[in-house]
Amino acid sequence: MKLESLAKRSVLTQPTYEPGKPIEYVARELGLDPAGIIKLASNENPFGPSPKAILAAKLALEKSELYPDGGCYDLRHRLAERHGLGAEQFVVGNGSNEIIELLGHAFLEAGDEVVMAVPAFVVYKLVTLLFGATAVEVPLRDWRHDLPAMRAAVTPRTKMVFVCSPNNPTGTSNTEIELLAFVRGLPEHVVVVLDEAYTEYVAQSPDLRPLIIEGRKVICLRTFSKIFGLASLRVGYGYGSRELCALLNRVRQPFNVNALGQAAAIAALSDTAFSEACAANNRRGLVQLEAACRKLSLEFVPSVANFILIKVGPAAAVFDRLQRQGIIVRPVASYGLPEWIRVTVGTAEQNERLIAGIAASLDRRTLC
Repeated sequence: MKLESLAKRSVLTQPTYEPGKPIEYVARELGLDPAGIIKLASNENPFGPSPKAILAAKLALEKSELYPDGGCYDLRHRLAERHGLGAEQFVVGNGSNEIIELLGHAFLEAGDEVVMAVPAFVVYKLVTLLFGATAVEVPLRDWRHDLPAMRAAVTPRTKMVFVCSPNNPTGTSNTEIELLAFVRGLPEHVVVVLDEAYTEYVAQSPDLRPLIIEGRKVICLRTFSKIFGLASLRVGYGYGSRELCALLNRVRQPFNVNALGQAAAIAALSDTAFSEACAANNRRGLVQLEAACRKLSLEFVPSVANFILIKVGPAAAVFDRLQRQGIIVRPVASYGLPEWIRVTVGTAEQNERLIAGIAASLDRRTLC
């Protein structure tokens, strides 16, 4: 008897997530010096974490023989102060990805429908399929979530709706007015997940707390992997009603967030000057990349996040040529965009190297 015959059918057909290639992999494959490779594929912060976060993690490492705080007490209370909510209105996860999975554990089963945009963060669909539910995908309109069409896709079977703003992989966002009206117009049986992973990069990000105060069935997701530069430590959180967070904590594994991550996250929250500087540098980087795309006559999607979607035509070939130059970007054919690449905004120097690399890969060697 084969082991696969014992597995659930849904596991055998489950798609897998393909992350951006690590620097070490590319170095081994192509015989390159890792020190000369730049990774602009996974929307990481090129400026790294706050020095305060690094110090806090080092101090936490000295007590590694102890289990972490299983309830993330200090971090939840720090988040409560930041958002003006109660500590019981937060759930902390091993990255916000884990909280997406916790939502599946708590709410999804076979026969349920989950409405989401396409293209959008692929994990929404992966978790939906994992729990035997049906993904109802609604195409973007003008590269943004088509909220009226998503509302029209809701049926009595709809259990959950995902909205990512700014959206991955497009970098586009919906306005606060649009998001508030959308959630308020949904029926009572729908749980709404508002993914705000990139919201700290937005100059005037939407305030969605009124939905929570009104008692809506909504949870907002955030992460320390992006602007806070703690991607390797895997810390994310959700905030919503006490009832909703209590349900997610019922299905959460004990000690799911390590002590280093908790300590670094708390310290990162205190270093507002660092995160604000990262956001400002990111805005300058977007201007730099958009100007280069115009000079190269390349179509792009205007972004408010820390990445930009660029149409390069032979995307697979450009991806390969860039890798051979030691520049890792993200092809997005898996998102239904075979002619596009998604590029993380780097430092000014990294952006210049990327621009030159794209120009060379397309034989557009001049920016004039």
